[in-house]
Amino acid sequence: MLLIHNDPAAMQRLSKDEQEKIMADVGGIMKELTANRELIGGAALTDVSQSRTVRVVDGAVATTDGPFAEVKEHLAGYITVDVPSLERAIEIASRWPDARTGAMEVRPILDTITVDE
Repeated sequence: MLLIHNDPAAMQRLSKDEQEKIMADVGGIMKELTANRELIGGAALTDVSQSRTVRVVDGAVATTDGPFAEVKEHLAGYITVDVPSLERAIEIASRWPDARTGAMEVRPILDTITVDE
């Protein structure tokens, strides 16, 4: 799994042309992954202001706004790929535009959870 971390304020500071270039770069990578049959799926996440953190403390559910990370960058989305090696995943992540201004986390998926219908 490639976890996309970015600072939304940094993206907003870019010109329209710079933003369009980033989206074109992402589109190119997605086309490559699709053609290579390496793309499993992915999604962008809504703004961090819409997130909630849920904890159970002494049996009581506590819900707070946001992730409360003391950083400007946050998890902005993810892409799931099926590649033959960690090196290939790192190569893909290194080309993702957010790797230049934020970070890309590469993490193997331990298990797939299925839900019976």
